[in-house]
Amino acid sequence: MTIQNGTRSAVFKIVASAVAALSLVAMAAPATAAGGGAKHPRSGGFSFEGPFGTFDQAQLQRGYKVYREVCAACHGMQLMSFRNLGQPGGPFYDAHENWSPAENPYVRALAAEVQVPDIDTETGEPITRPATPADHFPSPYPNATAAAAANGGAAPPDLSVMAKARHDGANYIYSLLSGYVPAPQGLKMAPGQHYNPYMAGDLAPFWEGDEHHVPPGGFIAMPAPLSDGQVTYDDGSPQTVDQYAKDVAAFIAWASDPHAVERKRTGFGVLIFLLLFAGLTYASYRRIWKGIAH
Repeated sequence: MTIQNGTRSAVFKIVASAVAALSLVAMAAPATAAGGGAKHPRSGGFSFEGPFGTFDQAQLQRGYKVYREVCAACHGMQLMSFRNLGQPGGPFYDAHENWSPAENPYVRALAAEVQVPDIDTETGEPITRPATPADHFPSPYPNATAAAAANGGAAPPDLSVMAKARHDGANYIYSLLSGYVPAPQGLKMAPGQHYNPYMAGDLAPFWEGDEHHVPPGGFIAMPAPLSDGQVTYDDGSPQTVDQYAKDVAAFIAWASDPHAVERKRTGFGVLIFLLLFAGLTYASYRRIWKGIAH
C-alpha cells in the first residue's frame, strides 16, 4: 500500500504540474495568437447556403464571366469540362430544351471562344484549336514550374475544388477577393507581397508596432485582381468589386460541388421516406402487440 500511495502521489504531482503548465500557455496564448489568425470571412448571403439552398443561375453565369475574363489568366480549373456548364443545375442549363450538355448551343459557343492545345494529326506538331464541350478548361501555363516562374515563385492554385479546400469556402473566397486594404503602417513587406486581412498567416515577425496589436491576416502573392467596372454585366447587376467577388465565389462553389443541389434534394426525399417508414413501423408495432402484456 505504501508503494501504491507513493506512486499515486507522484502521478498527482505530475498531473498538477502539467495542468499548471497548460494554464500558463493558455494565459500567454492571447498575446501570441493575435498575429497568427485571419479575420473571420464575411457572409456573402449566398442563395445556396443551408440544407434547402439552391444556386442562382444568373449569378453563376456572371461568375463564369468573371472567371473567364479575370481569373483564368492565372488560375486553371483542370477538373472542369465545358460541358459541365450545361449540365442540370449548371450556369447554362436550359430546363425547357432537351439538349444534352455537349449539344447545348450556349456551351458550344462559349467553348469555341477558348483556344486549347492539341496535336496536328498529320504532322504531329503542337497546335491550338477552338475548344469543344468535351474539352477541359485549359491551364494558363504549360506546367507548375512555368506558373511559378511567371508569378514570382508562387504558382497560382487550381480553382477546381477551391471552395472545398478552404474553410467556409464561398464566404472565404468572397472575403479574400473583396478584402484587399492598404497594409497597416509598421508592417514590413517584401517586394511582390500584398496584405490581406482574410489571408491566413502570422505577421508578428514583420510587425514593428505594438506587439499586443499585431494586425490580422497575412501576405498573399496575388495583387488585388478585381476593380470596379472591370467586367461588363448585361443584366444590370452592379459592376463593383463586391459584386464580382460574390459572383465568382458562387461559381467556384458550384464548380467545387456541381451536384450539391441534387444531393440536397435526394437527402430531403430520403428523410421523408425514413419518417414515413418510422411511422408505419410504429403503427405496426402498436397493432401487433395491442392487448398483449410484455
